[in-house]
Amino acid sequence: MYHDIQEGALFISDAHDNESRDGFYNFLRELEKRETLPSQLFLMGDMFELLVGNVTYTKLLFKDTIDILNSLSHKVEIFYFEGNHDFDLKTIFPNIKIFPIQVQPTLFRFKGKKLLLSHGDLNQGTGYSIYTGIVRNIIILKILNFIDTLTKNSISKKIISLHIDKDICYKIKDFKQIIKQKIQKYDIGLSEIDFVCEGHHHQNREFVFENLKYKNFSSFACDKSYFKITFAEEIKFINFS
Repeated sequence: MYHDIQEGALFISDAHDNESRDGFYNFLRELEKRETLPSQLFLMGDMFELLVGNVTYTKLLFKDTIDILNSLSHKVEIFYFEGNHDFDLKTIFPNIKIFPIQVQPTLFRFKGKKLLLSHGDLNQGTGYSIYTGIVRNIIILKILNFIDTLTKNSISKKIISLHIDKDICYKIKDFKQIIKQKIQKYDIGLSEIDFVCEGHHHQNREFVFENLKYKNFSSFACDKSYFKITFAEEIKFINFS
């Protein structure tokens, strides 16, 4: 099954908004003021430092951003790829198309080309897969939320504080080789795919592997960049900042 991408759709990734970083919130406010809205908006994950549907504090912390997104979702088609910092989102964004990690990468189509989209938090080994399954378990989340509420949100605040001063804008050594090995593990016929697009790594790099193109979006938290997809003989992502 395909999802269709429309000309002029915007892509934004890894804003990591927190108590001291509100770039994504400001971006949405400016977007909302535009006379002409984009055809679609793709949120590629980790838009918040921590947002979890069954964790009350995180929803209260980002209430203003959540409200803007829900308002925009009635005017613009929005796709949200859950990341490792934001998940269990369906109840928060009822009118947004949510893609949990279990269905990523997801197949899209643009101008007759096939694209695989994901946050990028994939294929990191069995141990990590078990961990992601545990932290996304609804029962465990409800228990953690109960403890978090009893302790005046100490768990949520601790997780967020650990990431506030973390350097997320560094360049990854041998990134091309890492990605080549990673995408070869995708459980889908890559010979039929034209483009693989993801966030998570914050690198703003693009590679070609034989007939397959790969795009890693930059982190909005690092350079305020977002991208518009277009087509002129080939797919291109125009960088705005």
